Amino acid sequence: MTTTAHTAAPLSHLSVLISGASVAGPALALWLARHGARVTVLEKAPALREGGFAVDFRGRVHRTVLERMGIWEEVCRHRTHMGRQTLVDVDDREKVDLPAFLMSGDVEISRTDLSRIMYERTKDHVEYVFGDSVAELRQGSGGVDVAFERGAPRRFDLVVGADGLHSHTRRLVLGDASRHLRHLGYYVAGFAMPNVAGLRRSARMCSVPGRMIAVSNHDGSPERGGAFLVFRSGELAYDRHDLAERKAILAERFADVPWTYAPHVLEALDALEDADDLYFDAIAQVHVDRLSVGRVVLLGDAGYGATMGGMGTGTALVCAYVLAGELAVARGDHATAFAAYEAEVREYTRGCQKISGNAGPFLAPPTERRIRSRDRAYRMLSSRFLAGFFKRLTERAADGIALKEYPGYGAGAVSAVPSLNRQA
Repeated sequence: MTTTAHTAAPLSHLSVLISGASVAGPALALWLARHGARVTVLEKAPALREGGFAVDFRGRVHRTVLERMGIWEEVCRHRTHMGRQTLVDVDDREKVDLPAFLMSGDVEISRTDLSRIMYERTKDHVEYVFGDSVAELRQGSGGVDVAFERGAPRRFDLVVGADGLHSHTRRLVLGDASRHLRHLGYYVAGFAMPNVAGLRRSARMCSVPGRMIAVSNHDGSPERGGAFLVFRSGELAYDRHDLAERKAILAERFADVPWTYAPHVLEALDALEDADDLYFDAIAQVHVDRLSVGRVVLLGDAGYGATMGGMGTGTALVCAYVLAGELAVARGDHATAFAAYEAEVREYTRGCQKISGNAGPFLAPPTERRIRSRDRAYRMLSSRFLAGFFKRLTERAADGIALKEYPGYGAGAVSAVPSLNRQA
């Protein structure tokens, strides 16, 4: 089905500011532009963010949304083809291989590649503003007056917070983050490192009580690798933007781990000193009483995020599809559309979040006994029969929504608007 200018007309009168240019924001921008809306995507970083973990899609619903977006084939062309992921002991002896789908879903892609695909699909039809952020929102009967940290104030009909787990938009409309962010007792970190273990689209993971380190290679490069660390902890007080402080926390937490005979693990800890792309955050979930306040609505991790294990990227794309579709059906009536959006996604997002609560304890069990129990579970999942059963189980949450057939949702042309991309 080809989307024409006529079918895009329902939102031609609407101006929308989307805060966040990672995944959820550009996905929503793609849909809104097809319906004729004038969309501005705001990103605090000076350019598209690089790095981050690979993300995966699984099940019928994820694939359907990617196909309707028109990017399924391109996502598949950029897939990592991640293969063998092996649990080893502290002496680097192999214990069990993990089924590829467990960690990588049906198709896995780097977050950088996914973000770039959606940016390229929208940049000629959507205004991107990099290097700026929202300072203040003031809602009125006719729109939202937005003050920016750097740019001149502007007015929009609607504002969407797609700015992640620590959403500033959510804080502006719903209050302090501590009211909505639920810490799950673990922290996770990741950074690039040399491929010292000589891996090729594979990973090696080692756990001791309350801690785990994995080294991996996702792209087949003989030079590039990555490190992935998880540790158990109560909530920590630290500056999320202080790279040296985050490195110090990791170095202290892993200093006494007895991995003397796993040289690639020691190399990962050494690489931490020079890492400039460190991701470090609590494993946490966002829980809010509502997803919208007046003309402001939350999307993706900002409204129902989980740091890992909750299929957050797939969930964000599905919910962007629903939000844009409900706005189009309501012809821009935000009160009607936001209520319908929340009704459609509330149980779906809760179901996806529910499975994320096990990520920390499964990767870094708190005791030796729990580690042995986890390893036995992995061995069972390696059997062909149980692997298929568990795959269907993990897809149940991903497929836990009946997608509507919103009008005009083809992969064809979008409304022609000039490219307005700029730096703030």
